[in-house]
Amino acid sequence: SGIRYQPTWESIDSRPLPAWYDHGKLGIFIHWGVFSVPSAGFHSQAAWFWTYWRQEKLPAYVNFMKNNYRPDFTYADFAKDFTAEFFDPNAWAELFQSSGADYIVFTSKHGE
Repeated sequence: SGIRYQPTWESIDSRPLPAWYDHGKLGIFIHWGVFSVPSAGFHSQAAWFWTYWRQEKLPAYVNFMKNNYRPDFTYADFAKDFTAEFFDPNAWAELFQSSGADYIVFTSKHGE
């Protein structure tokens, strides 16, 4: 669009909103990223895997990594196993539309 905004609240608040924005009632937020790879056993807190493993060093997460991955394994190493092989965007779109959702937001990083 060629419009440039400044990193100030006044500038950001001056941008126009999409026509549907004030009427959208139901949105679906999907947290799906490399944290999904090791998080099968931690599904309720999957998006926080890195924080619990590396920052807070919670025993369940630290032990999971010790028992399942080599000692020098890094968070970035999970990326090669994030294949999304069963992702079916058409099925997802149909499901979200039939749910009545007005918008969908994908979040690939959360808590890392």
